[in-house]
This record gives sequence, C-alpha cells and structure tokens, in this order.
Amino acid sequence: MLGRFRSLLFGPPFDPSSLRATMSSATNASTEIATFAAGCFWGVEHIFLKHFPPKENKGIIKTAVGYTGGKETVTNPGYRDVCSGETDHAEALRIEFDPTIVSYADLVEFFYRTHEPTTVNRQGNDRGTQYRSAIFANTPKQLEIALAVTEEVQQKHFTPKGEKIVTQIVEAGPWYDAEDYHQLYLFKNPNGYQCATHRLHW
Repeated sequence: MLGRFRSLLFGPPFDPSSLRATMSSATNASTEIATFAAGCFWGVEHIFLKHFPPKENKGIIKTAVGYTGGKETVTNPGYRDVCSGETDHAEALRIEFDPTIVSYADLVEFFYRTHEPTTVNRQGNDRGTQYRSAIFANTPKQLEIALAVTEEVQQKHFTPKGEKIVTQIVEAGPWYDAEDYHQLYLFKNPNGYQCATHRLHW
C-alpha cells in the first residue's frame, strides 16, 4: 500500500535499465567510444538517448556524463571543481556505441545538430569553459572523421548564415565520471533544467 501511494504521488520508480541496451545488441561487433561536450551534460545526454534509445537498437549501447579535457595536474575533479572554471574540464558525454548500427560520422553530425557550436564557452545562458563545444577523438580515425564532418556541417549549415563553428576538436584525454546524481538526470527529473540550445536545429 505504501509503495502504491508513493507511486501515485511521484510516478513509477525510474528504471535505468530502460536506457541501457541488452548485451546481445553489441555481441556481433566491437563497440567504440564517442566523447562530446556541448554545454550542460544533462541535456546532451538526454537528447542523444531520446533519439537513439538503446532499447530500440539504434546503435547507442550506454552513456555516462563526466569531465574531461582539463588540466593534467587535476585528477578526479568534482562538479564544484569543474564549475569553478579553474580545472579547465568540460562537462561531457561519453557514448558507447555499435559502429555496425550507427557510424561515428552520424553521431558527430547529430552532435552539431543538437547544440550551438558557434559560441565560445557558452550554450544559451550557461557560460564558462565547462560549457564549451568540443569533440574529444578517441582514435586517429575519429579525429579524421570529426574534422571532415565539421567541414561539411560548416559549409552546409553555417557558412550560408555567416557563422563559424568554434568547436574544439582534440585528442581525448583522461575521463572522470560525474557524480551519480548527474547520470541520466533529466530522465530521473523530467522537470529539471535543460538548456534551450539542446534541440534539433535542422
């Protein structure tokens, strides 16, 4: 009875397994990792999982939000450390994906499609180095693809408007998972804050 009363008040308990693919979806090929920064990581994770639900076998296996791209002297930064701007880490999304279902190029294009890559250290009202637009390439091939897709997106979507992509494209460095309460935040808290730039722009 108590459990039902809580459900009526707060809705059904959140089940994170609904946003994780079954192991069988990745057994036919090696998975790869894509790492993107595009502002507040709550919204970045939310929009990727909304359009690539793992249970629908669209290529994304699982995600994690965390911190990367910071000073080498700073290890295991926390949220407050990163928000201070003193560590130079970006709020980022780490995606494990099956390249036989969705290509890295497609994920890079979707990354550009779902945020504002022409503003330095800013997404909407969120300002600071932690909110920068960045692609952290995990392999030399990813770096090559990211540069090529960026040029294509620039010419197709931004040059005609007189705008310039300012996204950093760099080799990936150490990754640090964010605190548990940040993981899948907007699925756990549907009314939580979401940056207005995290939407489909084309």
